[in-house]
Amino acid sequence: MQSIPYWRLSGFYFFHFAFIGAFSPYWGLYLQSLSFDAFQIGILMSLLHVTRIFAPTAWGWLADYTGRKMLIVQLAAITGLISYCGIFFGESFYWLFIVMMLMSFFWSASLPLIEATTLSHLGDSTARYGSIRAWGSVGFVCAVVGIGYLLDTTEIVSLLWWVLGFKLGIVFFSWRVPEAEVISHSTDSLSIKQIFKKPSILAFFIACLLMAFAHGPYYTFYSIYLVEHGYSKGVIGWLWAIGVICEIGVFFLIPRVMKWFGLKYILVFSFCCAVIRFLMIGWGVEWPVIILIAQILHAVTYGAHHAAAMMVIHHFFRGRHQAKGQAFYTSFTFGLGGALGGIFSGYAWDWLGPEFTFSMSGLAAFLGLGLIIRKVNIR
Repeated sequence: MQSIPYWRLSGFYFFHFAFIGAFSPYWGLYLQSLSFDAFQIGILMSLLHVTRIFAPTAWGWLADYTGRKMLIVQLAAITGLISYCGIFFGESFYWLFIVMMLMSFFWSASLPLIEATTLSHLGDSTARYGSIRAWGSVGFVCAVVGIGYLLDTTEIVSLLWWVLGFKLGIVFFSWRVPEAEVISHSTDSLSIKQIFKKPSILAFFIACLLMAFAHGPYYTFYSIYLVEHGYSKGVIGWLWAIGVICEIGVFFLIPRVMKWFGLKYILVFSFCCAVIRFLMIGWGVEWPVIILIAQILHAVTYGAHHAAAMMVIHHFFRGRHQAKGQAFYTSFTFGLGGALGGIFSGYAWDWLGPEFTFSMSGLAAFLGLGLIIRKVNIR
């Protein structure tokens, strides 16, 4: 237990998700201040997801080949910071496209390799994953609430400097986390293709892609949607934070929940809640209590879903395939699924309107629910 670098891992998660807490809710508002239209905002905001389609898989293969996961995380953190600094030197669509593409390419390397490193350090104590990962949620809450209030009293351009600070924190802690020993596993004799041929794994990945797709409009246009309906940025920050605060509780409770309910039941429940949540956001924006309940459901649609998904990945991908499994999960679900959801929302926001855009999110979650129920066979 004492060999687990608890606080160094927690520190990395804190700043990684503080960056997301500053970027996902408010970057769209910054782009809107530059007079970009909904389609352009959808394209730029989707770049974090687009680069996740191919970058994490490439980084994951390299990490498993070299056995140096943290070295790659360190190099990616530094190059990601350097790339981000380009944001201060231009405001045109094409310039921001290049800068955000480069930043996203390097940034996307970190999380799957940190997840694999954390689980390797934990060994048989995987129940402690939630207590480490929860610090990422704390970082998100601190960023989203603090910056929300800050933007009510300062210009939106101040956001750029806060994001820079969080990226510096990522660099610092990337050099504090030690490498973890890769322990051989019985699946080492299998090829990665043989593992993916299992029907349950394929259905699981497609369902998770649909869940990420469903969240695309939420991460791209949620703050803009609320501002258009009269919510202040401070209130918006708290709405983002409330869901993540509840998520923190889920991360601490999930070990007990997993003793009572299997992973499949947790996944089924999370998809059911996602269907309800996105319909509430789309059609209940005029009622703050509806929006509040929808945000509380984030604890399930992201927190419980993510914790259960990590355990599924850790179950099927061990030993020499660990980093590749984590990386492919990030690429296929958050990458491809998130990119498709973000790009779709850019088209649908003006074409269908916000209500039907979020209804399509509910439909995607419903399709994922069907796959989990009918095709995924895991306890």
